[in-house]
Amino acid sequence: MIWPGMGDPTKRKKTLKFLAITAGVGFVIYFGGLEIQNYLHKEDPLYQCINNRDISYKISATLEVTIDGKKADIPAKVGFEGGCQKSLYTLSNDGVIHAAWNKEYRFEIGQFLWIWKFPLRDMDETKSRILVNGVESSDFVHTPLEDGAHYKAEFVSKASESGSPSFTPPGT
Repeated sequence: MIWPGMGDPTKRKKTLKFLAITAGVGFVIYFGGLEIQNYLHKEDPLYQCINNRDISYKISATLEVTIDGKKADIPAKVGFEGGCQKSLYTLSNDGVIHAAWNKEYRFEIGQFLWIWKFPLRDMDETKSRILVNGVESSDFVHTPLEDGAHYKAEFVSKASESGSPSFTPPGT
């Protein structure tokens, strides 16, 4: 079978040159984009490992998560992946979450949920809420973490209305 543009030797040369240039441009865009992302995230604590950093800012708080009225356990070692310790992490499954960075940073509950890989998209955000020391926060997942505070996240899954089994997060 002769591929389109490959029958005539002059057309073949032009076609192969076009494909090589297109592949080159694609590689430059892909790897250039990765470099730009790495540059933009180099001082973002959510994307960096804190293993070899001089940590001067540390806070911890307790978090309790319920999904459709059932308590969900927060697993130990959230934020530890492949030898990398993230700035938001847990050491045990007792509900204490820790935040650490080399300078003061405004950590949020939603950032911890993101690192935990909590399926927030499966939750009905209009019926879910975050309580800080017993008082509902208007910031929902953007609620800032405060040292020593107690957070309670009450989520209602989208599946709860459809009659499907309720979702439980990974590791529970």
